[in-house]
Amino acid sequence: MILLTAAILLSFERIAYILVWRRPEAFRALCERVGLGPPVLALRRLFYLFKAIQGVVFLGWCCYFGASSYSLIDLRPIPFAVGAMLIALGQTFNFGVFYRLGTVGVFYGNRFGHEVEWCHQFPFSILDHPQYVGALLSIWGFFIAMRYPVGDWYLLPVLETVYYAMGALLES
Repeated sequence: MILLTAAILLSFERIAYILVWRRPEAFRALCERVGLGPPVLALRRLFYLFKAIQGVVFLGWCCYFGASSYSLIDLRPIPFAVGAMLIALGQTFNFGVFYRLGTVGVFYGNRFGHEVEWCHQFPFSILDHPQYVGALLSIWGFFIAMRYPVGDWYLLPVLETVYYAMGALLES
């Protein structure tokens, strides 16, 4: 039941982005109808909401399955170091995307009539979807650092990998 709840909560982000990508005019109309502001700004606000939900789900998972014995002192040094390196690499990709594309580019401005130049510089020079890869590296890193080798450590990262892969395919 906990996994199902997490799956539902984490699915909102991918579903929203797929719908916005595929139906930008419907999203623009919704933004105007309910006063969310310009669609790029509204999508940025949703991004923060989705990251907050993701953070609550991840921390909730760690606390629920870690029970009262959960402590940073108990973390294993090698998984923690590997996890920290994955998070650092993932965030390097994410910050690179934001740096290269800016807010308008990151939040689908091209779908709303903004001109966004195609970028071939890092991180796009090495990855087709650096933001998705960066997010997934960060998620895997978090769970390796915080939950490995506990039996549930891989469940949410696998779920998120499926969600992000589906999103990348459906946004193509």
